[in-house]
Amino acid sequence: MSDEATISSRNAARSAVSAHAPGSDMSRCDLSFLADDGFPLKGTLFEGSGTRPLVLISSATAVPRGLYAGFAEAVVRAGARAALIYDYRGTGGSPRPAGWKKRIGMKDWALLDLPAAARALDAVSPDHPMVGVGQSYGGQALGLSGIPGRFLRYGMVATMSGYWRGLDDRLAGPRMFLVGVPASLLFRDMPRRLGVGEPIPGSVFRDWARWCRMPDYFFDDPSLPETARYRDVRTPILAIGLTDDPWGTRRAVRALMRHYENAHVEERWLSPSDGGGQKIGHLGFFRSRFAETLWPQFAAWLLDGTPMTIGTTSDAQA
Repeated sequence: MSDEATISSRNAARSAVSAHAPGSDMSRCDLSFLADDGFPLKGTLFEGSGTRPLVLISSATAVPRGLYAGFAEAVVRAGARAALIYDYRGTGGSPRPAGWKKRIGMKDWALLDLPAAARALDAVSPDHPMVGVGQSYGGQALGLSGIPGRFLRYGMVATMSGYWRGLDDRLAGPRMFLVGVPASLLFRDMPRRLGVGEPIPGSVFRDWARWCRMPDYFFDDPSLPETARYRDVRTPILAIGLTDDPWGTRRAVRALMRHYENAHVEERWLSPSDGGGQKIGHLGFFRSRFAETLWPQFAAWLLDGTPMTIGTTSDAQA
């Protein structure tokens, strides 16, 4: 699929109604765009009149794009030209289209969906600087995407190796392997009641579970040669870890970050005390209760490269 076709799809699918926040020049609209293999994806675009970078936000596994809407609005109000949130194929607003026969794999989210979203955001202001945000899998996806050079900076939150023995949640592995995998063979999409989060394709869950059994996560998967692309990443990375995250332990975060061997990676660890004493956990950072505590410095790093001062560096607690 050519960039021109992708842009045409975006323009044709923009919502007819663009919601303007009272007292601001920010607009919000839903849009559709196509991945290179023709899979239709859905996103929400926030546009403003600022001149700071475009911001692409890639979500964690089984997390709908709506979780990131508040942060997207915040960065646009802080001067970002635009921000895009989107749903990976087979999830949320990007369901499997009728008649789609191809297997949906977890790697497709990184190899096809993230680049398609970047092209859709590019269409807002071609050649404008772009930065990226990835939570959990959204940070893993950068190294596989093949487009790291498009990003001026990339902020990662709770991004780690998923190898189950590196987690503090010792029941995560048994739940995934003994309950989740059999269920994924019974249901095309994993039911929410199984505790995975929002429904994801069973085939994606099985990929995820297989990688979580491997000591070096998907880097041990011979069917994923694209892991070699990690060496091509030279984009500055800010990797935020949460001290109360049972999945994103220091061991798990560093097991993933070491593969970004040619990039400058700064680890910064935040604790509940940095967020006003409230629990953060694996998926809490982008909840609105942290809009006044955790978000401002992260947004400043993304948009201007301003160093964060809250939390501690990895060296300080090594």
